[in-house]
Amino acid sequence: MLLLRIVVLARNARSDQVSRNSALLLLGIAAYVVESAPGFGTLALSWRLPIHIVDCGTPAAFWVAMGAIFVDGFRARWYHVLAWLMLVTLGTVEIFIHRTPIYALHSALLLLFVLLGVWHALADRTTDLVEGRRRFRILFAVATALYTALTVASDWLWPGGLSVAPLSLANAAGLVTLIFLFAVLGALLSTTEPLVPAAVTAGPTPSFNNKLPAAPSPPGSAVTPEPDAAQIAALRKLIEHDKVYREPDLSIASLSQKLGIPEYRLRRLINGQLGYRNFSTFINGYRLTEAAAALSDPGQADVPVLTIALDAGFGSIGPFNRAFKAHTGLTPTEYRRDRLTPPGEPSPISN
Repeated sequence: MLLLRIVVLARNARSDQVSRNSALLLLGIAAYVVESAPGFGTLALSWRLPIHIVDCGTPAAFWVAMGAIFVDGFRARWYHVLAWLMLVTLGTVEIFIHRTPIYALHSALLLLFVLLGVWHALADRTTDLVEGRRRFRILFAVATALYTALTVASDWLWPGGLSVAPLSLANAAGLVTLIFLFAVLGALLSTTEPLVPAAVTAGPTPSFNNKLPAAPSPPGSAVTPEPDAAQIAALRKLIEHDKVYREPDLSIASLSQKLGIPEYRLRRLINGQLGYRNFSTFINGYRLTEAAAALSDPGQADVPVLTIALDAGFGSIGPFNRAFKAHTGLTPTEYRRDRLTPPGEPSPISN
């Protein structure tokens, strides 16, 4: 079943990072299943070493997979590769040098990377608009953390004991549970990219539009047959007329209070009818649109970038700069210079 799931995910690995990273994680779990089986230690080193290397990198693969699954817009970075290399190096050294400090460092890094993966699962829970995924985060995080902690602790107390009954049976049961939860989680996911409410581009003539998009519902979302016209109209008024997105502490809870509807209903409305998977993406899209328009306005050429960011609803300059560059490929200062400086002339604008 595990290998079949890996094959299925590998078919979409090139185009879908969730499938790619999930396949790598399950491959690591498969290697762990083999390595923890009774009799594995009697195999020749040429067989054990490649399986052991794949197994050792599993905590780093888990960290990356959880980011891909739970963090919209996630991208693997160089430090994820470094984490994998560190685990593999230490795990390989352990085969030839049996010393407690090396094993202790390896175990500490293992726990660290698993906890980072659990953090990905929990960090954006309040802003997640995919209801099934949001509810599943805590269960998956708790189960993973408990299994990892118990595995490391038992291996410290009874080295090699996970391959001996009854610990072997308990370990297998834990693995089956995690694989089942992972399969359920995969069924809840949608590969539909989160939408942006306005076209914030780096082109020469950007088009800014604060209208709510009539987007198709992503697969797997909770969708009602027809949009609730009254609630859509009320939400449109709050966004377009009242510009509530300018409130830096705006949350799903506060917006649902303004609309006078339950939070779950607002989540379903924004996700199912408007096509967004994350509340921050939904709100920041409007903030970025307003900020980009201000940066393109010659009449606001002397207004500091920080002021524009705060006026648009960002709480500080750091998150604004990161979000703006992610959407446009340019920093706010570069974007302003590109829009306001005539071709061939040096820019008088500074941040």
